Amino acid sequence: MSFVLLKIFFKLQVKGKEVFPYEQPFILAANHISHIDTVVIGVGCPRRLHYLAKEELFKNKLFGLYLKKLNVIPLKRSRTDFRALRLALMILREKPLAIFPQGTRADSYDSFKAGAGFLYKKTEVPIIAAKVCGTDIVLPRNAKFFKAGKIKVIFERVANIKQDDSYEEITAKIIAKIKSL
Repeated sequence: MSFVLLKIFFKLQVKGKEVFPYEQPFILAANHISHIDTVVIGVGCPRRLHYLAKEELFKNKLFGLYLKKLNVIPLKRSRTDFRALRLALMILREKPLAIFPQGTRADSYDSFKAGAGFLYKKTEVPIIAAKVCGTDIVLPRNAKFFKAGKIKVIFERVANIKQDDSYEEITAKIIAKIKSL
């Protein structure tokens, strides 16, 4: 249903669906420019995802329950959240996990957290980079209503990671791939 609505109202284009493994877990690392990015990558991905998201989204109990039903894991961003990381590692044993390496909605790729690199080093599951375009036009920061526009998401595997790369180097390579899409 979401795909149809995004396709009709925002002419959603999805490129690179063939890069997803259908039987094994993976990390889906995406840029984050709008509140609807999570929906867009979820609709574009052929597999059901789990997500890491800021714990502040769970303050409203009813919305928090809804998020948990959507496989969203609350993450404390003010410090290293070992509980959320352990849960993410457990999920990555069998299921895919989506993460936003920038850590927040941002127009720039200059700042990022090393969590994606950490998760990769601990699991060595494939990493799929996702670049979302147009969601910042359709639902800009602080907007209350959607605007007309086109949305596109491009997926591609990240393949240039070396075993001795640090968490930061791995995440920098992921960010570089996202930026290049």
